[in-house]
Amino acid sequence: MSRQTARRVLEIEAEAIRALIPRLDESFDRAVEVLLDCTGRVVATGMGKSGIIAQKISATLASTGTPSLFLHPGEATHGDLGRIVKGDVLLAVSNSGDTEELSALVAWVKRLGSRLVALTGDPRSPLAQAADVHLDVSIRAEACPLGLAPTASTTAALAMGDALCMALLERRGFTVEDFAVLHPGGRLGKKLLRVEDLMHTGDEIPRVLPTTAMKDVLFEMTRKRLGLTTVAAPDGTLLGMISDGDLRRQMERHGYALLDKSAAECMTRDPVLVRRRALATEALDLLESRKITALLVADERGRIEGVLHLHDLWKTEMI
Repeated sequence: MSRQTARRVLEIEAEAIRALIPRLDESFDRAVEVLLDCTGRVVATGMGKSGIIAQKISATLASTGTPSLFLHPGEATHGDLGRIVKGDVLLAVSNSGDTEELSALVAWVKRLGSRLVALTGDPRSPLAQAADVHLDVSIRAEACPLGLAPTASTTAALAMGDALCMALLERRGFTVEDFAVLHPGGRLGKKLLRVEDLMHTGDEIPRVLPTTAMKDVLFEMTRKRLGLTTVAAPDGTLLGMISDGDLRRQMERHGYALLDKSAAECMTRDPVLVRRRALATEALDLLESRKITALLVADERGRIEGVLHLHDLWKTEMI
């Protein structure tokens, strides 16, 4: 019985979303333009469960390049109207479109000269009629067996809100790089870390000249403890790399005579490189695909900038 109820709920809510697709007309395009042209903030609002949906839409807008805040309509008429300033756009969510608190807020917004985008379940409602742009998120029925608890209606409003946010994201040309700037914390932030945030730089970079004797190369590798050393010209131009694996192969080939050789004679001349602005996840993919433990970071002129080790990624708990 429980699974039958759950299946019915999901079917009703899925149908509520599917029913929105044919309604994506010129009104949706106008809503995107109004939000895109906003010179202030998009102030999202709604009462009850619609307010919770408005909060989520506001959060998604803010995290994808559109400044936004949530304003509770009940608090608005008790001192918080000052949160709305000229240039803001009000984004109101209401299934009935006839909420007393929203009506008072809309009247203030109209006097201020701000624009109103409304998502309602009734195109004939006062809120829909007052809106500069109205988006119809009406449903055939709620998924609640009693027909009372907001279920399919909030699902439809949330889905339309997500559609608006993603359309705005594309119109703004919002990139992965922009997303990373706004999401520095948590697991998502870790995924958006850049190589330059994790790499070893300055004196931490193992570095020898091409003429350095291999006995001194061994000392530098041991001292810096990254399992490798870069081989660079005096001006910092990267010439190659010597790794622990290179040492083992050279030792098998030359024995102790290896110590009399120079770094230039033993180095790998085409080490795997990564740019400092690359995402750490891209660096991890490169390490795994090449089956190596470290990447060198060089600038456009080929000068060494850093070293990224697999252990640096482990510390972020990305692996």
